[in-house]
Amino acid sequence: MENQQKNLSGNQQSGDQQGQPHKRRVRYSGTHPKSFKEKYKEHNPEKYADTIAKVIQKGSTPAGMHISIMVQEILDFLQIKPGQIGLDATLGYGGHTKAMLQKLEGQGHIYGLDVDPIESAKTKERLLGQGFGEDILTVRLQNFADIDLVSKETGKKFDFVLADLGVSSMQIDNPERGFSYKVDGPLDLRLNPLKGVSAAERLKEVTEEELVGMLVENSDEPYAKEIAATVSKWRKKGKSIETTTDLKNVIEQALCYVPKEDKAEAVKKSCQRCFQALRIDVNSEFEVLYAFLEKLPEVLNPGARVAILTFHSGEDRLVKKSFKELQRAGVYSDVSKDVIRPSAEECVRNPRAKSTKMRWAVKA
Repeated sequence: MENQQKNLSGNQQSGDQQGQPHKRRVRYSGTHPKSFKEKYKEHNPEKYADTIAKVIQKGSTPAGMHISIMVQEILDFLQIKPGQIGLDATLGYGGHTKAMLQKLEGQGHIYGLDVDPIESAKTKERLLGQGFGEDILTVRLQNFADIDLVSKETGKKFDFVLADLGVSSMQIDNPERGFSYKVDGPLDLRLNPLKGVSAAERLKEVTEEELVGMLVENSDEPYAKEIAATVSKWRKKGKSIETTTDLKNVIEQALCYVPKEDKAEAVKKSCQRCFQALRIDVNSEFEVLYAFLEKLPEVLNPGARVAILTFHSGEDRLVKKSFKELQRAGVYSDVSKDVIRPSAEECVRNPRAKSTKMRWAVKA
């Protein structure tokens, strides 16, 4: 008893000396953590490598992480050499960036762009801790639609460029960002939550006709008219759509006439499509991609290689059309004839890779 009191006293003194009393981790209910915040081990991959490996082995993505897709296929195509200058147009979690940095072998430079101030700061710190400092990596809080400004401000043109157009898993899984219908949270969907209007605000102002067009154009939603009409009914009754659960409830109500045996799957698919359509809208994703593709050739050195990952048909069509038109114009010497898909093994390890399509181009 006396020893326990001494130990307790010692711990208290240690905490007092540091000026920060020890805080116990908040316990979760049950035997396993369920919410995003409770998964404290998954948020610390360096400290809990075994836990991370188990989660990935089960085909899941650890909370707060992102598993980069088609890394080897990208490296095989880009053929990065020490001394080259590269651009990761969509930094995200930094998995692709790290793999490309390793290929530079300490010589050259990569510029990483991202509009998300929350995650890009974490990624910069993470990569710095892995030995990639500002001598070889520059992280800029900038939209990849502004690649011409990046090139002008840095005085550099690029030997290789990667653009991964998917939303990162750490954004999808964090309920505070509102990217997923699976967990309740504010209906935000902005890649940069400090700029623009949220999806909830957008639904307050969009007309029923505009909403139908948005759902059809951005995600080919077959129940666009029914969902838009239900949104209008909610607004007329003074009911706002503020959360991810609110929007899911709207979709369930709109699809009330779907046969019972088919409804769960129909609601799931419509939720996925509607969240995608709203995300594309509030982030002006098609407009950003148009600008990026138009400006891309002028920031490339001769022989530069470009790889782009897309995750839905609308994006892929834009990339395919741009590459082919510019090849015919002599801007690109070669472009991919067909899309490159992730392997079956990768899709088993990472189910979020299934919809990925990769296209590439080589500057003349």
